[in-house]
Amino acid sequence: MKQDLLREVLSRIGDHPDRISEFRKVVIALAISDKLKPEGGGLSSSDILAAVEARKAKLCAAKQISKPKLYSAVTEEDLPEQFCDPSGFVALGTIARIEKGLTGIKQAVAGDFPLVVTAAERGTCNHFDFEGAAAIIPLVSSTGHGNASINRLHYQEGQFALGTILAAVFPFAPDLVSARFIFEYLSTFKDELLVSRMTGTANVTLSIGKIAEVPVPLICPSVQRKIDELMALCDQLEAARESREAERDKLTAASFARLNALDPETFPADARFALANLASLTTRADQIKALRQSILNLATRGALMTQDTEDEPAPELLGRIKVENQKLMLEKGIRAQKPGLPADDFEELVKLPSSWQRVYLQDIAYQITDGTHLTPRYTETGKPFLSAQNVKPFRFMPENHRFVSAVDFDKYRANRRPERGDVLMTRVGAGIGEAAVLDSDFEFAFYVSLCLIKIPNQLVSADYIALWLNGPEGRASSTTRTYGKGASQGNLNLSLIRTFNIPLPPLAEQHRIVAKVDELMALCDRLEASLTEEEQIRSHLLQSVLQGVLEPA
Repeated sequence: MKQDLLREVLSRIGDHPDRISEFRKVVIALAISDKLKPEGGGLSSSDILAAVEARKAKLCAAKQISKPKLYSAVTEEDLPEQFCDPSGFVALGTIARIEKGLTGIKQAVAGDFPLVVTAAERGTCNHFDFEGAAAIIPLVSSTGHGNASINRLHYQEGQFALGTILAAVFPFAPDLVSARFIFEYLSTFKDELLVSRMTGTANVTLSIGKIAEVPVPLICPSVQRKIDELMALCDQLEAARESREAERDKLTAASFARLNALDPETFPADARFALANLASLTTRADQIKALRQSILNLATRGALMTQDTEDEPAPELLGRIKVENQKLMLEKGIRAQKPGLPADDFEELVKLPSSWQRVYLQDIAYQITDGTHLTPRYTETGKPFLSAQNVKPFRFMPENHRFVSAVDFDKYRANRRPERGDVLMTRVGAGIGEAAVLDSDFEFAFYVSLCLIKIPNQLVSADYIALWLNGPEGRASSTTRTYGKGASQGNLNLSLIRTFNIPLPPLAEQHRIVAKVDELMALCDRLEASLTEEEQIRSHLLQSVLQGVLEPA
């Protein structure tokens, strides 16, 4: 496979970081399979090893290195799963010396020499520890807390200082095995070759001895130079992608911000621009997520639909809701809630259509309560018991639940009986404030981590309330202290939930809004599906290329 074909493959698989990472493996696989060798042949792995051993002997005789350690032959089990022939591999310690860093990073004094640290950017130092070209490997986990991981390796030339939590790899014969090639090879297979060798429970580390045992292929020097060229191409693509995505992020953020600002003078033009450039603004999953939030924001501020003057205005609707709530509370034996705060307490958060009205959640719900505060006694079988894990934005997921006894079930459900059409919201944990409508007759008891919101469904759309709770304004209400004391990432107080400040449209408009949002969310689903399909096609193409590379000629 020639380099121009590699370039064509790279142009087709795209420049997503995962694809570039896999492409780097293809390049290394080509080299190991001797498919990048020049037509005239080149040095074999045995020739390279013999020349390296001769160079080591000279260095040892000159007392420039200590007597080299002998390493066991590489076996198939030592190799990354992509490779099965160990004959062209040797232990890294056979061809390079590995030196631990000498400079304490926190104690380093700034100066004229680069200080290589685990971060992407170099520091500076007033002295240097080493001189030459080296591949730099972190010796500690990037994430810590018992997790083995390495974010990045470094390549460094010249005089440099090195932090004590890193190691430098210096080839014995740089003209035969370059530090740049070692860096590219180890970076490409860092998870398989380095992370897999990390040990420890709380402090996960990598030892010099383990690094020295890493299998490294002996590749013809001319091929190494080809690899350097192709890896440089990957570097350029990644840099170009980062720059392009940064600009795209700015454009996307600015476009959605202008939409969300709802400036009457510019909104039509802003909306036309966003729609015309939707494909360019949503090329990643996180951008589609931002689009979803913009849709919810527009929907619950009256900008998604035109108002109908024939609709019953929200103030009149609110009067009927209060009467209906009193009736339902009497019928179901639900205690009265705290009196609502006066409407003139409301801040003017955003200008709403004249037919809408801001209300407190407790003004339109006849019950807002959490689940049982008792510690549940779980059983192997019995009655369903749910918690916050069973609710995600717009998704009620009762399947993964625990069980409690029938006696405890009735006790836990006292004064809190969920019914179809109720809204459930999480009130603890990282996903605090996520809401879904109960869309089945499934009977369950639930824990204090969930909040149950009962509304008169014939007068208020539960789906609309879920739109607001999962939208930007609702999530902000759940995760900030805007509405009073007691809100945090750990626990959302019921008193705070009751005073959520909700924009209430006319009932007919609520239903139109929900229908339009469903339509637009389906579009977002299709956008996400197309991104996934595209990535799968490119991944399959890359796997086919990799398989072709590794097959015998």
